[in-house]
Amino acid sequence: MNEQAPLDPSVREPAAALAEDLCAFLQEGCCNFFAVREIVKRLEEAGFRRLDEGCPWSLSPGERGFVERHGTAVLAFIAGTEPCAQAGFRLVGAHTDSPGFKVKPLPEKVTKGVVHLGVEVYGGPIQATWTDRDLGLCGRVVIEHDGGVQVRLFRSGPILCMPNVAIHQNREVNDKGLALNPQTQLTPVLGTVAGGLPEKEAVRSLLAADLAIAPESILDFDLFLYDPQPPSFAGANREYLRSGRFDDLGMCHAGLQALIAGAGTPAAATRVAVFVDAEEVGSETPQGARSTLLPHTLERLVLALGGDRADYLAALSRSVMVSADNAHAHHPGYGDKLDPEHAPVLNGGPVLKAHAGRKYATDAASAALFIQACRRAGVPHQRFVNRSDVTSGGTIGSMTAAQLGIPVVDVGSPQWAMHSARETFGAWDPWYMTGALGAFLLG
Repeated sequence: MNEQAPLDPSVREPAAALAEDLCAFLQEGCCNFFAVREIVKRLEEAGFRRLDEGCPWSLSPGERGFVERHGTAVLAFIAGTEPCAQAGFRLVGAHTDSPGFKVKPLPEKVTKGVVHLGVEVYGGPIQATWTDRDLGLCGRVVIEHDGGVQVRLFRSGPILCMPNVAIHQNREVNDKGLALNPQTQLTPVLGTVAGGLPEKEAVRSLLAADLAIAPESILDFDLFLYDPQPPSFAGANREYLRSGRFDDLGMCHAGLQALIAGAGTPAAATRVAVFVDAEEVGSETPQGARSTLLPHTLERLVLALGGDRADYLAALSRSVMVSADNAHAHHPGYGDKLDPEHAPVLNGGPVLKAHAGRKYATDAASAALFIQACRRAGVPHQRFVNRSDVTSGGTIGSMTAAQLGIPVVDVGSPQWAMHSARETFGAWDPWYMTGALGAFLLG
């Protein structure tokens, strides 16, 4: 346990193909809006039908469908062959957002002819990793259209950078680290007035030109910085992958692929994959884990399959969920940061995460169900508990367990440099995680 697990030679080719597909998914999902668009695209290609939250639903056993909320969250399902009250739900949950920087509504600043942008820190990124690298803008633009509003997605190429200051002007940087003031020093450079940028509303002008619309038709926008560098394999034998946004789009990909791959196999329980937003900032949004998305949609599934509220409550008593959010791996340069008996390794398989203070929802009963799923899939598993003198992070697991009153197990793939602009993870772990989640969903 907690050791690198050699990949069976018989699955090397499909495992490599899955890793390549994950790279494409990560590159497409430059932010939560684009990640959800890609999730929806893949669901529709797999025969899942879009349902409207504002319309009545009628479903049949075995039917596939999904709900999208506000462009950044999706709940997909395959109705079970048995009534929900008897077989319950098998759920996998992950989140679509990643730590980074959000552009302010009036972002432009001009200093000595240089146009740079005001941004807010979103979540808990490792701020220094965003400096001295190519950056782009991506997100949604809300425009006035035919008397109403229309949402358009926008993504630029590498047009921004946050240049570091020379070591000659920060002599202590290698001794004390790089501490950055988000208000004054994390202001990405867009260009120059001399180069043709307007001093005011440069971002709106950029958006309007790209979307072929008038600047005045733009009502507002939600834009984020992102690293446009494509994911890449690393290691002498391509053992590693490096990319932005693996936390937590890697788990969105694994949950999505597990649900789709098993769609042709009947199962008694109704299978659900839910991808919520805003986990990195507390989940208190209309499409976050603390919202009505999951409980209301599950109840509507029961009703659409011919049950009632009592059946819904009975279904919850027979349900279980995997909360999939990545885990810290043993780092060769920082080996003392983890509890030595609970230090997962890259390419060692899914990690079960536990915490006495319930920052993770795992207990012995929920862990046992996931361990059994790993055994059915022929997948290794690992264990993680923080050092006793370190505060744990959190996931959607405990809040979902409390909200629905169901057992939840917190798991994740191991990685280095969590919340960095570019994270590192094992090239075999996507195969292991997808297999384990697929076995869990099928029960």
